[in-house]
Amino acid sequence: MTTIRTTTIGDTVVQVSGEGMPLVFVHGFTTTAEFWREQVEAFSARHQVVRINLPGHGRSPRPEDRRYTIEAFVEDVLKVYRALAIDSAVLVGLSMGGTVAQNFTLSFPERVRALVLVGATPHGLGADVNVDNVLKAIDDLGVVAASQKVIERSFGSVASPALIDFAKNDVAQTPAFVARQAITSLNASDSRARLGEIRVPTLVVVGEEDIITPPSESQTLANNIPNSQLHSLRWAGHFPMLEQPETFNRLLGDFLARHGLPPSRLREEAPSNLQQNV
Repeated sequence: MTTIRTTTIGDTVVQVSGEGMPLVFVHGFTTTAEFWREQVEAFSARHQVVRINLPGHGRSPRPEDRRYTIEAFVEDVLKVYRALAIDSAVLVGLSMGGTVAQNFTLSFPERVRALVLVGATPHGLGADVNVDNVLKAIDDLGVVAASQKVIERSFGSVASPALIDFAKNDVAQTPAFVARQAITSLNASDSRARLGEIRVPTLVVVGEEDIITPPSESQTLANNIPNSQLHSLRWAGHFPMLEQPETFNRLLGDFLARHGLPPSRLREEAPSNLQQNV
């Protein structure tokens, strides 16, 4: 079993496993580093796997006198790089983490060897989870119920009840004041005019059944990031790395190998769930 080391860097709890060329994973809105749990065994054999719990999320500190914005999260990721002596890494971002990853790459291009965007957009979230709806749900239902309501709509049609229950329990950790700032900042973030400045190899992955960040948003990313490729996974919603982990891991491992980065430890065969390969 892979040994996982947990450390706190500033306001960020970080889980680290393995050694080698770093893969830095950033989760999405109200989720945690545990949403990358299926990637730990597959990639820790040949990589340093760094899973970040953004401030205010999961077990990370949540001081009320700091900002919980995309810009602040970019600075938190940079602190992790510095504390772990990471010069450059493959940066992997889910949903809001994909927005953080885009902004980090634009701000610190020398720190990113390759970029992976999962269920991401260049601007805000999909229409099903716009900022006004989320803030109203927090007011009407409370942050836990509001976050869990989003989770119920986030998975694809074949996701197991156990997986959905895990996700609902995990998102219950983010307090309302963090969620409000984060969703407002996410809604305002817009990288569309600067996507052409991202020059590193980029993998864009989306679930075919994703209604939180619809596949059309991933297509926009792939169309405008010069050295990018898009893959859509069948039978997956907003969390393809959890819903179809073997296929996702194979896809990420192939991407790393294609660009001269060490491959992961994967099974010989994985299900063929790829809908698109552009």
